[in-house]
Amino acid sequence: MGIATIALAVYVLLIIAWVVIVKRNIGEAMILGFIVTALFGGGNAFTLMKDGIVFGATHQVLFAAMSFVFMAFLIEQTGLIKKLINILNSVFGRLPGGAAYVDTIASAIFGTISGSGSGNTATVGAITIPWMNKSGWSKDQSAMIAAGNAGMGISFPPNGSMFILLGAASVSAVVTEGQLYVSLFLAGAYTLIYRLLIVFWFVKKNKIKKAVQESEDTFLTTLKKGWASLLIFLGILIPVLVTIGPVSEFIEKHIITADALNSISIIVWVPMLIILITLIVGWRTIPKKPKDLMSFLEKSIPSFSLIGVILLFSFAASDVLKNIGLADELGSMMGSLDLSAGLMALIVGILIILVATPLTATATVTAIGAVAFTALVSSGINPVVAAVAILVFASTEGASPPGGAPIFIASGISGVDPVKTFVPLIVYYVIPIAAIAWLIAVGWLPVLV
Repeated sequence: MGIATIALAVYVLLIIAWVVIVKRNIGEAMILGFIVTALFGGGNAFTLMKDGIVFGATHQVLFAAMSFVFMAFLIEQTGLIKKLINILNSVFGRLPGGAAYVDTIASAIFGTISGSGSGNTATVGAITIPWMNKSGWSKDQSAMIAAGNAGMGISFPPNGSMFILLGAASVSAVVTEGQLYVSLFLAGAYTLIYRLLIVFWFVKKNKIKKAVQESEDTFLTTLKKGWASLLIFLGILIPVLVTIGPVSEFIEKHIITADALNSISIIVWVPMLIILITLIVGWRTIPKKPKDLMSFLEKSIPSFSLIGVILLFSFAASDVLKNIGLADELGSMMGSLDLSAGLMALIVGILIILVATPLTATATVTAIGAVAFTALVSSGINPVVAAVAILVFASTEGASPPGGAPIFIASGISGVDPVKTFVPLIVYYVIPIAAIAWLIAVGWLPVLV
């Protein structure tokens, strides 16, 4: 085992120990992990630290991630997410078990906005869990469904885990932002379809009746009140159409050069456009007086500070590991195993799920994302497919007892003992979603476009 591999092992163990045993936050763990990793460079430690910090601070993904944090903050504070859920309620609320369908679809929608499993459960679940409880679902079932849907904050782009994986030198060298964005979106759709099917099965099994409607608003009424909230999806659609597919080909042929088109970054333009649209649509709800505006913006600072520290030092640590030779060492080690793609994907998947049980998806990808990627690619799996599979495996963290924060958030809202959800979550969410990730890895569920 080479020095870089030992450094990686220490890095992973230090992060896990600091979060799980010492019970401190992941931001502190990232800083300590970065410093300790650089010390393995011996006399070059200071240079490695300096270069790593510069690499992380100037990384495009860091700017994009900060933009997504502010974007999610604006959408929540301006009330657009509530209007979206109300539209979904009007469509699915009259179906048997409709509240669970709304939670599932709204979690997917919010997942494309927030990229947070806990944020998904707290924001969507605050509305749908009480609704489920009133419409025939037991409290533990309501909590289970909400926590099980939390993972769509990671299996749908964009999200912090995706940014961290893209920040790894071994990944960014062979996977572009656009490729991962579109392919992960397709993978997220697979997990959404499964979740809708499991809700349908629960409805039939438990004979859930038509949901109780607090409001008699029809689809047309809610659409009339909240149609403007749907405009935020233009912020996703426009950059994707411009950079990928027939529209992109037409633009390249008739309007701008291929080089100019390729310089457009989806992960930069998506949050920028959604922020602009949100400001326009939600302008009335945003404070205008300087003092009130400052108080409004101060609410977003905690989110910025944590994700900023995590990303900066995860990128910096990945640069350090690259410069002390991790890629070469892991490539040689994984190559010597000579495992089939299916077996390697199974081993990697189990490892990710085990690490994600005490940690968040972000911390998991930070700790072992680059290693998992190298292992999968060395077994012959396409780099884009490998990156997608890793993220879908990691998305089980929200439903992985006993450490998944969404489990306790959902249980708290529902008023149920979290322990009652542990086994159902593993059976109905962790294992099936992991199976989807494995099927993606071996190519049986295509994600390449």
